[in-house]
Amino acid sequence: MLDYRDLQELRDSSLKLQGWIRRQTFSPGHEKTLRRFSSWEVSELIFRVNQNTFRGRLAADPSLPSGEVEQDGRQRWFSLDEVNELRRKMKINRKSLMPARPTGKRAIRIAVSNFKGGAGKSTTALHLAHAAALDGYRVLCVDFDPQATLSHSMGLSDVSEDHTVWGILARDLIHETRRMNSATQGAESGRQMPQRRLPTSIADTGLGELRVADFIKPTCWSTIDLVPSCANAAFVEFASAQYRHMNPDWSFFAAVSRWLDALPRDAYDMVIFDCPPAIGYQSMNAVFAADVLYVPSGPGYWEYDSTTSFIGQLSEALEDLVGFGDFPAGKSDFGKSFLDIRFLLTRYEPGNDLHRAMKDAFHKVFGDRMALHPIEHTRAVEQSGRFLSSVYEMDYRDMTRETWRRARSTFDVAYEEFRDTVLAAWDNMEDDA
Repeated sequence: MLDYRDLQELRDSSLKLQGWIRRQTFSPGHEKTLRRFSSWEVSELIFRVNQNTFRGRLAADPSLPSGEVEQDGRQRWFSLDEVNELRRKMKINRKSLMPARPTGKRAIRIAVSNFKGGAGKSTTALHLAHAAALDGYRVLCVDFDPQATLSHSMGLSDVSEDHTVWGILARDLIHETRRMNSATQGAESGRQMPQRRLPTSIADTGLGELRVADFIKPTCWSTIDLVPSCANAAFVEFASAQYRHMNPDWSFFAAVSRWLDALPRDAYDMVIFDCPPAIGYQSMNAVFAADVLYVPSGPGYWEYDSTTSFIGQLSEALEDLVGFGDFPAGKSDFGKSFLDIRFLLTRYEPGNDLHRAMKDAFHKVFGDRMALHPIEHTRAVEQSGRFLSSVYEMDYRDMTRETWRRARSTFDVAYEEFRDTVLAAWDNMEDDA
């Protein structure tokens, strides 16, 4: 017979090897670092300009970052900060290299969500975040998944549950309860209504005193920040049920939305949520806060079936929230509304007959809600998952350039379609959203 003590022993055994495994994945300093980008990548893949034009601009303007030249080659290699400085200072044909962004609007929020484990949610969120950063956008990622794959891929592994989405929910419960208790009640009779009381196990944790920015951690990408997750954050599903009992009027599903609303409007351009493979308190916070819902799915029948179940149960969950609490649930009379919903096929093999048939089936079912460009399964994509890195982080010199280029191109095309979708939704976002 095996019980919790045996599970604890297995966990302790795993923790002993965790440091060794991390050293195989990240740098010798136990920290993930971001590589430099070659002049070829910067010019042709990031800025989309002729390499000779790019080199000519560098030679003509000594104030521009010049990068570094490695001993075994002639190419110059640039850090991400140098790439962004070039983007700010350089114009090609009098055209700015800065990314498009609607003026006067807050960051747009995208939830990557589905029921199915292994559908590519974390891989999709990671690559979209990295591609957006290379495109010049400032990105905040929020890891809602207790498996913490996105957090680990971003180089964050030693995380306290207090600084995860669980901490945000607990902080929101404290703040909302204080707000409700301080509101004027029973004005006609002059009597104060009974106060909502939280147990000391919640009220005295110190979470209520945390600042909004305390949950945000930097990553090795200078323009990407992260609200990380950890295994202990799975406790949020149990804790949130208790929290709702403590204060039935607490609009639990809007906690993360309220937290994001408290951030400076110009702090980020995009906020990307990596959701757990379930509909619970965390995923409901993600979809409620999101402006755009991105649903990745593998190319098999069971994955299609799971996706169908997901959107059905999500619709029922959102219907249950209509009229709940005092938080405005969007601009629609039917509660929460999205600016756009898209389905994205992942792990697609164009030479596989079943995959092609399922691709056609997805398009027939979801029509123009289906992304036109699936993410193809390649050797480099498989390696990126193995080493907790995106294709954009991998050095093309570690494999054949053609292998790396093919893997990058499938994410580049998917990202460009994603960016166009987001920009169109962003334009439709009301200024006071």
